[in-house]
Amino acid sequence: MSEIPGDLKFLKSHEWARVEGDGKVTVGISDHAQGLLGDLVYVELPNIGDRVEAGNACAVVESVKAASDVYAPVTGTVTAINNALTDKPETINEDAYGEGWLFTLEVDDAEQLNELLGPDDYAELLEDEAH
Repeated sequence: MSEIPGDLKFLKSHEWARVEGDGKVTVGISDHAQGLLGDLVYVELPNIGDRVEAGNACAVVESVKAASDVYAPVTGTVTAINNALTDKPETINEDAYGEGWLFTLEVDDAEQLNELLGPDDYAELLEDEAH
């Protein structure tokens, strides 16, 4: 199983959130999710300035096997998107927790982060799914 960075929070639907030093939150999909999807061929990101709601679909990642919605871990406004993924969606396969980030949010309510899974809880979820 892949290494799960300790500074991330997760949704049960395999998105991750990393709180940055400026209070913004960077969002991506987990290494587990990219592994299930296989080789990614297309990524549809929200627009800068879009408002996203926690738990709602706000992006799409598409592989040769399937298209999958990406859900917002918290409510906020999109402040940055990873444009490099347009030309190289496989970056997510190669570095899901680093260069493969999807977008950054200005969070409305930081308390929402407390409702997300910590790394240990997420690892437990993956274990349960495997059985």
